[in-house]
Amino acid sequence: MRKLRIGVVDLVSKGPTKALYARVMNANLASIMPQVVAAWCEAEGHEVTHVCYTGFEDLVAELPADADLVFIGAFTEAAQTAYALSNLFRSRGAVTALGGPHARCFPEDAAKYFDYVFGFTDRAVLRDVLADCSRHRPLGRQVAAPRQPLSLPGVRERWKFIEPTLRKAPALKLVPMLASLGCPYTCSFCIDATVPYQPLDLDVLKDDLRFLLTKQREPHVGWHDPNFGVRFDETLGAIEEAVPPGSVGFAAESSLSILTEPHLARLKRNGFAALLPGIESWYDLGQKSKTGMLRGMTKVVEVAEHVNTILRYVPYVQTNFVLGLDCDEGEEPFALTKRFLDLAPGAFPGYSLLSAFGRAAPLNLQYQRADRVLPFPFHFLDNNHAMNVRPKNYSWPEFYDQVIGLSRYTFSWPAIARRFQATKAAMPRWLNVVRAVSSEGFGRIRHYSELRRRLDTDGEVRSFFDQSSDVLPGFYADQVKRDLGPLWRWLPEGALGHDHHAYLNAHESGALREGPGAIRLSPAHPAPFLATDRHPRLAPDRAAEAGGGLRES
Repeated sequence: MRKLRIGVVDLVSKGPTKALYARVMNANLASIMPQVVAAWCEAEGHEVTHVCYTGFEDLVAELPADADLVFIGAFTEAAQTAYALSNLFRSRGAVTALGGPHARCFPEDAAKYFDYVFGFTDRAVLRDVLADCSRHRPLGRQVAAPRQPLSLPGVRERWKFIEPTLRKAPALKLVPMLASLGCPYTCSFCIDATVPYQPLDLDVLKDDLRFLLTKQREPHVGWHDPNFGVRFDETLGAIEEAVPPGSVGFAAESSLSILTEPHLARLKRNGFAALLPGIESWYDLGQKSKTGMLRGMTKVVEVAEHVNTILRYVPYVQTNFVLGLDCDEGEEPFALTKRFLDLAPGAFPGYSLLSAFGRAAPLNLQYQRADRVLPFPFHFLDNNHAMNVRPKNYSWPEFYDQVIGLSRYTFSWPAIARRFQATKAAMPRWLNVVRAVSSEGFGRIRHYSELRRRLDTDGEVRSFFDQSSDVLPGFYADQVKRDLGPLWRWLPEGALGHDHHAYLNAHESGALREGPGAIRLSPAHPAPFLATDRHPRLAPDRAAEAGGGLRES
């Protein structure tokens, strides 16, 4: 095999940004699998340049102009950026490959713009692509391993790619790690529900933690597990065996059902500083929140008490919700969430709008059959800037009126002050303030308010939302052009649109078959190149895709 010049790009941001929260947090949202791919390529004897794009770099300048092969890991919100990059590097003679949530969820579309589109990826699949490294056009090859690998390179093997990314973070520096893949829960919206739970090698975990203590005085780890601590005693036992209590700080996404008070005491003793449980709905998904059949206000009170208990042990808690689920109707779901904020003022709420990300979950077939999926450009599918599933029980104006009302309540100055006062530690206090006044809080209120205004005044926008026209409103096209900046001229013709019924069409035509080079429908997961990359939902826009079918993670 000839020695290749390889570029590996982790698209944390979909374009240039000046947002304060992005400056603070984007470098902490680096994905694991692009680092793994870079490590594997080097182990095969190739020359590798790895770039984590946070929105502040000159991406084109950082990659080798004479690359033979460029791998890109992208969430769907960065798909148009990925397509433009692929077109640019193809024009320079490179072969291009796409992995990540977008490759898994929209493989038919991605294959138009890449030579290879990855599903599950192990070292053998990667080695085959490196050996072939040829153009596949006009449609790229879809390649996948039969299952996710049993082991992955740890922090020690990935450190040369982790360290430059950490240097971009001004304060908090999170090292990405994994203790497990998959999830035992079967939430209908979540892509992890179809991925069997699989713990990873605890000896690697222990070695990684010991290694970190030789590299950083006070290391912090962000667990990318879909649901951290499923095998609680085994995982915490490995941490306790590897490093002294409190010598490493941790952040993890976990379910309320795992976060019992004895577990919380143990997590506190071992340095867990941030937990991100999913509440999702006041009417459904009681298994995750340990509320069983409880619904409505009864569930609000019980969950608020539980969250307040967590806050007595862990200084930072984010509670995650999905807005617009089919079980929601009227004002009540939003009023219940406001009441929860009153009862648990120290929790930071992360809101995601119901979204269908292609093949991410079988439930998306139902939305496509009912013609409820709108063809928004991928650029807006970040769970907040566009909701591409027509709500079942609301008109669009009614729904956005409720979303705006909840957002204003959540990010009002009185609410920010209550959250500040209820949070004891300094960094979590100020992180909550930054999130509220930056793009995630004030920025979304501005976006939703402008969109709501256009639903009344902009005929193009209203016709698109009402599905009486499939012509993309100029409001959206102009925003993509502005966000892509200099990459806009490299966006291929037609790449703003896609077949929003591709999953249904493939299903009904029998194209979702197993076979050489086919992307498997089940089990499946959208994380970069594999079912492993989760981002603690301190960045809910991206992490939602990594872990939720309706929310694509």
